[in-house]
Amino acid sequence: MSDGSAGTVVLVHGGFVDGSGWQAVYNQLTKDGYSVSVVQNPTLSLAGDADATRRVIDAQSEPVILVGHSYGGAVITEAGTDPNVKGLVYIAAFMPDAGESVQTLIADLPPETGPPILPPQDGFLLLDRAKFHQAFAGDVDADLAEFMADSQVPWGLEAAGGTISEPAWRSKPSWYLVTTDDRMIPPSLQREMSERAGSTVVETAGSHSIYVSRPGVVADLVERAASEVASPALA
Repeated sequence: MSDGSAGTVVLVHGGFVDGSGWQAVYNQLTKDGYSVSVVQNPTLSLAGDADATRRVIDAQSEPVILVGHSYGGAVITEAGTDPNVKGLVYIAAFMPDAGESVQTLIADLPPETGPPILPPQDGFLLLDRAKFHQAFAGDVDADLAEFMADSQVPWGLEAAGGTISEPAWRSKPSWYLVTTDDRMIPPSLQREMSERAGSTVVETAGSHSIYVSRPGVVADLVERAASEVASPALA
């Protein structure tokens, strides 16, 4: 268990998965002295997930670096206005503006570049299991990708369609990891969103599941953000 001397980080997962995917990122951050908490989003609605994230943020004794992957980017955009948040890190994540949602951001994607989301059932979305490995976890070991496909968490339509009220990236510094082999969020859309927000951007080869396949790259960017937020230049 880390003493948290290096800083405090809160990790927020996206749709179709849960917080356990952060384990390798968590391991590096705690090894390097950070206090780390992992949010378990219900993924029923954006408002509910933002509330779940705020509860974890407010439980910390120090200001936090808030990290979101994929749909988790929408969650940290909504929850990150919390005064206890000092910086935002987006990992191959959606970065909606006020009035936007994940659904509006992907609405105009051509079918060949969009995520293989099946038609809604009972108000929930799932990814096509046969296309999960290629689309969501292309550089993840086949056995692990199969497990991820079989353990999908149904993603609520109210989460995918939930709109942002006040985007935290407009008032907080942000960092963005663009994954150039992403088959869920096209790299072009990642670049567009991060440029609009004025984020500090790092690009890396890797799939949408970069936090699983290359956790060191993710943890390094989180640590960079923590360091830069703590520096006099951003004080």
